Amino acid sequence: MTSVRAVLLDMDGTIVDSDASVERAWTTWSVEHGLDPVDVLPTVHGSPPEPTVRRLLPALDDRAVAVSAQRQMDLQYDDLADVVAAPGASELLAALDRLGLPWAVVTSADVRLAKARLGAAGIDPPLLVTVEEVRRGKPDPEGFLIAAGRLGVEPGACLVVEDSEPGLASGRAAGMRTAALRGLDGDLKIADLAQLAHLLERARVRP
Repeated sequence: MTSVRAVLLDMDGTIVDSDASVERAWTTWSVEHGLDPVDVLPTVHGSPPEPTVRRLLPALDDRAVAVSAQRQMDLQYDDLADVVAAPGASELLAALDRLGLPWAVVTSADVRLAKARLGAAGIDPPLLVTVEEVRRGKPDPEGFLIAAGRLGVEPGACLVVEDSEPGLASGRAAGMRTAALRGLDGDLKIADLAQLAHLLERARVRP
């Protein structure tokens, strides 16, 4: 932890608690396409809508995939009723400020949805990388590498914080260390963002 020079955070489920909104949208989308939400919901977190739609509906051509993915996004844009900052988010952001560590949000959402959810949660990241800025979404490492480049920090000195397997795979592929939520396997397992804040600050206290 002493060598961490930047922290790169996923948005949904990591710094923003939007699980209910995400799952409501995918539930509606699944029913519209004759799919069982029980089967769909465990597979949708952490990846952009378009590859997810392509995986769930492999018979669709490219145009139909794009239309269906946009429909899924449309269901999410205005559903902000219970979107809040994730547990420990305020503690982590305060710690990053005290430590002078740059940070960014790297998300599979588009810029409209990202700004809406971050705004609802009261979070204003100094750097935001959205799905429009990458050729391939998570688990591809491109988004995290873009963020590291813009912050001027080598990938190996970045800590990726994620709550999904595609996100963690993306961080690992970028050559970055990972902190995993939800009991997933990363270089570091954390219960919430407050624990990460404590670990970062403790690592910088001289004995």
